[in-house]
Amino acid sequence: MSAADQASHGPGETHFSLGQRLVLAFVPRLVWALLRIISLTWSFETIAEEGAIALPFGAGAGSEIYCFWHQCVLPCTVYFRRTHATILISRSFDGELVTRVLRLFGFRAVRGSSSRSAHEGLLGLKQVLEDGGPAIFTADGPRGPIYRTKMGPIKLAELTGAPIGAFHLEPERAWTARSWDRFLIPKPFTRIVVSWARRTSVPVDFAPEQFELKREELNAAIERARLHALAYFGKAGA
Repeated sequence: MSAADQASHGPGETHFSLGQRLVLAFVPRLVWALLRIISLTWSFETIAEEGAIALPFGAGAGSEIYCFWHQCVLPCTVYFRRTHATILISRSFDGELVTRVLRLFGFRAVRGSSSRSAHEGLLGLKQVLEDGGPAIFTADGPRGPIYRTKMGPIKLAELTGAPIGAFHLEPERAWTARSWDRFLIPKPFTRIVVSWARRTSVPVDFAPEQFELKREELNAAIERARLHALAYFGKAGA
């Protein structure tokens, strides 16, 4: 078992109620089946700002870090499923549910969060990168605030020297949930634009007092990707 697989083990089912265990037994496969069927009707288009490197649909990814906003988890799950990337997910019940869905799409998980088990989670992702695989952060998750990246990606980049890719997936037509992240649920037969911004690089042994500047640089990159995606469909930024 790899370090990433070991790190992916969250709380055992004995920590969950009977109702939660039933949900974990049936809901992930139902979500996987529905998303796979609906996603067959989606079409993806790619844009990139000058100097940005886009990861083509269906392509593998190397030892790099990728960040996006929590609201576009659903289209990201479909678009990046062939990368077999590892994503940092909280140890909560919701995190366990998401982990089981993502595994059905070929992703792996390291359990932790920005508030709890953060160090363990970063070490797990560090091992993933050292093994040659990609690591993914929902940069403003799991509880927000919206469009504000946490420090985790910057710390991981400083530990490993890996570049941070920034992107956003915007559906032309979607339902928007009334949640903190304005979660996007793409409608059937919609176009989805995959928007890339320039990478953020953090030198190894970077001065801690400079971390906030790099966090703001990454935040600006993900926001540029989002705003370019909105403009692509003629939507106003918000």
